[in-house]
Amino acid sequence: MAFKFQINDDVDWKIDENLLQKAKDNMPEIYHETVIPERIVEIVEDTDKLGGVSVKESSSKIYSLSDTTYNRGTEVIFDLGDHYVGRFSIDIDSVGSPMDAPLTLKITFAEVPSELTSDSAKYDGWLSSSWIQEELVHIDELPIRLNLPRRYAARFIRVSVLDTSPKWRAKFTNPVFNAESSVKMNDVTLKETGNVQIDNINVIATKTLLDCMQEIFEDEPKRDRRLWLGDLRLQALANYETFNNTTLVKRSLYLFGGMTAKDGRIPANVFTKPNLLPDDTFLFDYSVFFGVVLSDYFDRTSDWETLTDLYDVAKKQMDYAFKFVDENGCLSLPEEYPAFIDWSNDFDKTTAAQGTLIFSLKKFIQLSVVLHDQDYQYYEDMLKKLSDYAIYTLYDSEKVAFISGEDGEINIASQVWMIIAEIMDQATNQKIIQEMIDTQFPVSGIATPYMYHHIVEAMFIAGISEEAIKLMQEYWGKMVDLGADTFWEAFEPENPDYSPYGDPIVSSFCHAWSCTPVYLTSKYI
Repeated sequence: MAFKFQINDDVDWKIDENLLQKAKDNMPEIYHETVIPERIVEIVEDTDKLGGVSVKESSSKIYSLSDTTYNRGTEVIFDLGDHYVGRFSIDIDSVGSPMDAPLTLKITFAEVPSELTSDSAKYDGWLSSSWIQEELVHIDELPIRLNLPRRYAARFIRVSVLDTSPKWRAKFTNPVFNAESSVKMNDVTLKETGNVQIDNINVIATKTLLDCMQEIFEDEPKRDRRLWLGDLRLQALANYETFNNTTLVKRSLYLFGGMTAKDGRIPANVFTKPNLLPDDTFLFDYSVFFGVVLSDYFDRTSDWETLTDLYDVAKKQMDYAFKFVDENGCLSLPEEYPAFIDWSNDFDKTTAAQGTLIFSLKKFIQLSVVLHDQDYQYYEDMLKKLSDYAIYTLYDSEKVAFISGEDGEINIASQVWMIIAEIMDQATNQKIIQEMIDTQFPVSGIATPYMYHHIVEAMFIAGISEEAIKLMQEYWGKMVDLGADTFWEAFEPENPDYSPYGDPIVSSFCHAWSCTPVYLTSKYI
């Protein structure tokens, strides 16, 4: 169950400086919050929490930190009280005899307590270990105000003394975490649903979104810190129901529109530091979602300039996708242009990909009507062809399910995306969802809140609201029960310690695509 790296070093890029300048013109202001650790904690066993551990307050108190000294093999763990993204600084001094040797520290930043129990030296995952949030620091002279230059995503900060000297000890004072975001939590008033658990989930979902809203909509602040199109679509929807920072959505659209392959494709993600740079990864569903994000943005803002600037970019995504649609309306993707759908590769994604194309094409057609595109009828004809193939070939009325692949596989993703595409009537959609619940629930083998979002939304669309709410409570509520301050990149309730990378120490525990309960409840409840 893993996503494969793409290396496409022969891509010819079209860089539109005019569009990129508009992206720069919409750079957000970054707000800073000074966060003082609430307490000093220690790790304890707790079988009810992620990784079987949690924290409790230490006998050492934060208010008496200056009275405590540390030598070789000792440590202090600061608890910020919540998850934050930012930079850490602390005063360090020596106590005792003259400082006759350097101070060596290991400083570890953890989003969840279980990260503090992982031994980075034993990491054997397939993602780079350089993402592990720990620093080895040598200090030759004290006192000093240590200002770590990197940005971290963390709730817990462990300062471990690897060595001093038998003659002196280290003293730490004034630990400060300078938190950063382009939005403020106190600017949001969340709607109450009447369900205490759902309301709590919405608070955590909003905090997740806040920590991912930096100079771009980052997919995660701990690791990639990139702008991914699939994440952006969901972040933008949640943002409209909370912070309503439409400027950041606009900036994101221009970043993608300004860096495309010469064949028209949009990359799945873009880098913004140290310079603007498109990644050489292409995902079919992410590319066709560009028009969806643009359509949602226009619905929210009526921003004609952005629509007219970027319409042709969205159009090229459709035209490129149609290269893989045969005369019968069957989508067949090449290996080098896969559909993501979910981290898991253990199910056939053919029909789900067709559903994403139909869904995206409907959104694009709405834009073509607004702009009186003379090619409007062509896109309507393609929509009918794709939909007819799904209805008359992919749908098995006896099994009350859409099939996928040469073997006629029935999987959750196929049903979900065809319902989101809304090609069947409501009565049929309800039958499909009920059959899915009866035969494929409880959900297993689905690795991401990204896919769970679409399962829940499909259930809402089909009018199965009680079951949709129940699934939200079981999935996102389970993360809360396990100790989540923000929602995670990957989570399998049947296997809580699962990581797509082979080791959870590099997993993200604050991830953009997991923030959507606040959108789902606002729209459907």
